[in-house]
Amino acid sequence: MKRNNLSVVNKFVQSSPTVKQPKLGFYSSLNQTVLLDWGSLPHHVVLRIFQYLPLIDRARASSVCRRWNEVFHIPDLWRKFEFELNQPATSYFKSTHPDLIQQIIKRHAAHLQYVSFKVDSSTESAEAACDILSQLVNCSIQTLGLISTAKPSFMHMSKKSLDETVHSWYKVVWNPDFLQSHFVSALTVVFVNSKSLSSIKIEDTPVDDPSLKILVANNSDTLKLLKMSSCPHVSSDGILCVADHCQGLRELALNYYMLSDELLLALSSETHVNLEHLRIDVVSENPGQIEFHSIKKQSWDALIKHSPGVDVVMYFFLYEEEFETFFKEDTPVTHLYFGRSVSKAILGRIGLHCPRLIELVVCANGLQALDDELICIAKHCKHLTALGLSECEVSCSAFLEFVRLCGRRLTQLSIMEEVLIPDDDCSLDEIHTEVSKYLGRIWFPDVMPIW
Repeated sequence: MKRNNLSVVNKFVQSSPTVKQPKLGFYSSLNQTVLLDWGSLPHHVVLRIFQYLPLIDRARASSVCRRWNEVFHIPDLWRKFEFELNQPATSYFKSTHPDLIQQIIKRHAAHLQYVSFKVDSSTESAEAACDILSQLVNCSIQTLGLISTAKPSFMHMSKKSLDETVHSWYKVVWNPDFLQSHFVSALTVVFVNSKSLSSIKIEDTPVDDPSLKILVANNSDTLKLLKMSSCPHVSSDGILCVADHCQGLRELALNYYMLSDELLLALSSETHVNLEHLRIDVVSENPGQIEFHSIKKQSWDALIKHSPGVDVVMYFFLYEEEFETFFKEDTPVTHLYFGRSVSKAILGRIGLHCPRLIELVVCANGLQALDDELICIAKHCKHLTALGLSECEVSCSAFLEFVRLCGRRLTQLSIMEEVLIPDDDCSLDEIHTEVSKYLGRIWFPDVMPIW
């Protein structure tokens, strides 16, 4: 607001006996002091400021004056909210105050569109999240996120009798005999009442196939993103149901056990939009599990033909003996991350069967040098632009050859210094100069800090 306007506002406020005196601040510039009336800032300006404030500070600011309190209750300010539910005994994070939660549900539930829950490992916090979900009856949520900041959480909730609100809505669409937990019933309230859900992120929860069917029945036209991690009660059939009916689904994240040939073919149907992002977490579902089901090359080919630009991201958390199923045929993966040790043989397969690979991160390999495997990857993975290596070994000369083959398309190169092994053709003193020459920019290996 211009100074002249501020001066006019100040004169008007001071001359009006019926208006409460506003809070004034001082603004000094060029040896001139101007009184600022913070209470007269336009609503849209205060609203913009409030959007950057933490919730507790926003609540305190609302008590400054009536005008700011009005802004505090503008619906636009409550379209997005993150509930943080933590127990002081188990978490260092601050928790959303219960009184504030009730105020939000009472006055702003109808305005909520983007809602997320961050829950610590306690059962009390998980059940508090369910209680909140069960009260979100008169809202049209578009984005829902349920995140466990530590395990266990939702997966270890005790079964509870249903809240009257939950039961009254749930009995219309599902038989109560199939209820597995208070969480599923509370989540169903949201699925039934939010007819425009477009994004759902759920991890470590007991969500199941029946609840996904309810999701599809009420939000099939709007759902575009579904991310599910560590949801053991969801089967491949449950995910397939979502893919069959939600033709607008563009992003999907799931565990490998949910992936199937039928799912890839459903995502490749003529009526389905192009998939943009597919994330697959490969973890052992059972201790000692060695064998994993395989996906046919024809199914992958159908997906890439239908969605040629899709990013296929795979995170592996397996032991070396558990990789037998993977990378025996061409796999259209674009981003590969190995959280545990991976063998030379598997890395060799990647070089031969992952032509779309863009990024590769290997956290550990052991004491066998990866010279031949890296050079094979550089020769066959023509789209590779990023590489990360840690706790493995590569000779300096082989690494230099890898960089030479890839050239300037390597935009990200994160290699721990301990990974590089000097040899007769190249030393650590020479490596950074030679690599920098091929990359066209200054490069140094990463060094572990010594405190």
